[in-house]
Amino acid sequence: MATRESEPGREIEPPPQRVAVLDAGAQYGMDIVQLSKRLGFYAERLPFETPLEKLRGYGAVILSGGPESVYDINAPMCDPRLLQAGQDRPPVLGICYGAQLINYALGGTVESLNDREDGFTDILTKPDSSVFSDLPENQLVMMSHGDSITELAPGFQVTAYSSSNIVAAIENEAERLYGLQFHPEVSTPKGPEIMRNFIHIIAGLEADYEYSYEEIIGDAIAEVQEKVSSRDVLAFISGGVDSTCLAALLERSLYSEQLHLVHIDNGFMREGESQAVVNYLAAAGVHVKLFDASEMFLQGSTIIDGIQTPSISEVIDPEIKRKIIGDVFIDVQDRAAAQLNLGPDFMLAMGTLHTDLIESGSKHASNRAGVIKSHHNDTEAVRRLREQGRVVEPWRYLQKDQVREVGRRLGLPPEITERQPFPGPGLAIRVICAEKPVCAGDPEKIVAQLAEFDNDEIKTALLGIQTVGVQGDHRTYGNLAALSGEANWPELLQLARLIPRAVRGINRVVYIFGEPVEGYIDSITSTRLDNDAIEEIRYVDARVNSILKSHGLDRSISQVPVVSFPINFGKEGHRSIGIRTIMTDTFKTGDIALPGVDFPEEVLLEIVDRVKRIPGIARVAYDLTSKPPGTTEWE
Repeated sequence: MATRESEPGREIEPPPQRVAVLDAGAQYGMDIVQLSKRLGFYAERLPFETPLEKLRGYGAVILSGGPESVYDINAPMCDPRLLQAGQDRPPVLGICYGAQLINYALGGTVESLNDREDGFTDILTKPDSSVFSDLPENQLVMMSHGDSITELAPGFQVTAYSSSNIVAAIENEAERLYGLQFHPEVSTPKGPEIMRNFIHIIAGLEADYEYSYEEIIGDAIAEVQEKVSSRDVLAFISGGVDSTCLAALLERSLYSEQLHLVHIDNGFMREGESQAVVNYLAAAGVHVKLFDASEMFLQGSTIIDGIQTPSISEVIDPEIKRKIIGDVFIDVQDRAAAQLNLGPDFMLAMGTLHTDLIESGSKHASNRAGVIKSHHNDTEAVRRLREQGRVVEPWRYLQKDQVREVGRRLGLPPEITERQPFPGPGLAIRVICAEKPVCAGDPEKIVAQLAEFDNDEIKTALLGIQTVGVQGDHRTYGNLAALSGEANWPELLQLARLIPRAVRGINRVVYIFGEPVEGYIDSITSTRLDNDAIEEIRYVDARVNSILKSHGLDRSISQVPVVSFPINFGKEGHRSIGIRTIMTDTFKTGDIALPGVDFPEEVLLEIVDRVKRIPGIARVAYDLTSKPPGTTEWE
């Protein structure tokens, strides 16, 4: 039996004991499926409205999270009979939105409170609950929600509260209905045990499924050969693990004369990156042609909703930047195809991950997912090619950790499989552009709310720029809160977790090195994506990564985006630099690398000292935000 993830509604022959995951548009819906399988229980995604008759053959049902509120008029609803008493049905577990829906549909209340919960949160559980059987009463879990359960439906009891005294878990054991406000499927340390308790202890399923990477690879080869047949294939290889593993797979699947591997220098690469990529890929046996398209990208524009955009060097909006870059990749594809004398029906192969699709709100991931950020491999131009059947994406149901394991089994060296990810748009999305300060709300009100977190050692400030976040399966575009003063990292981290929950309009918190800053910092340097801005961030990025590599941290820390942002702190013409560290496996969620715990604080201080001496740099900031509420990149 194949192990590839199935599209909702796809008919397959699973083993007798199955878990149905009903998809309400969750960012983490596929994680539920994959965790179930890794625990030994076969699972598949189905449409949220799947009728009860089709679910009676399953041993357990899980209702996923989603971006809607259960009280919205168009909110997704499962078959009501799935929740009613006396029905012949398997036990049901609701996660986040799913938990709220169970409670709301059966007579409880769900409301949007002043405080939201995003990121890592402590909960206190009741040990007599089967869901938490043999687990510690105190647990750290991953939260991402704005709505909360405020009154219980009849017959339910609370089995866990968060440290904010918000309901974290409910159950009606008599009806075999359970709800978790947090996400056991991602980043929750005891999440696998919680899932096993539901599937095995409560639902009574036996772990009889073997998760096989050999079958994943075999299915991917078969898919490529079936879709491509005898046509030419063009693949853009960035040098990252996703595209390099794709190249290795294509070389196993196709005749050499069919396959054309190209590395595009889009002008937004790191210092010396493109030639280095070509060289180390060649050393690994993957031979690509270098195509310089930097001028095309720097002058690129596109059409959105029938309107021609300005060139990317004039654009401020991060979504427009991403869409321009994605569509210019398609233009470059056509030029590369012409130079390579490919036929008119050639196929485009891409290393697209499920993460890319779900964050882009693609229907190929879910019909209900919200857009967090448009990935360059899921623009309208790419979607049109998919509709024409001209795109092959064998990783579209996989995530970063799975593709890395596929790469190992394809024989790629650790230098490739463990390489830090670098986004397709490159440094273009690491330059925050602005022409004036912006605020997601009333600056005076937000500053007053932030001041409640001040103490003798640490001060708060509001910075007049916005960055992208992900909260409750929604994209948010909120302001930066800044902490400064004493660098007590555990205390700073705790404040960074509390502030986005309490202050609406804040989705990211940074620590500013140097003299303390307070109030609303709205002095900016007008910034566009021009050569000067790109060269500046390229130079800074190279210095930062050189120091990390010299200390062996380029592998132990999952990713280190270096960001230019236009707050000048009163130094006219200057910009500031943000250092963002991420510790994660899947890149769907993650936490920061905490100085003094996850890596030596001296290394960070060395980086700060080096960067602040670069001409034109006003201040250096360290991003303290987990994902959620912040995305990995700032835009």
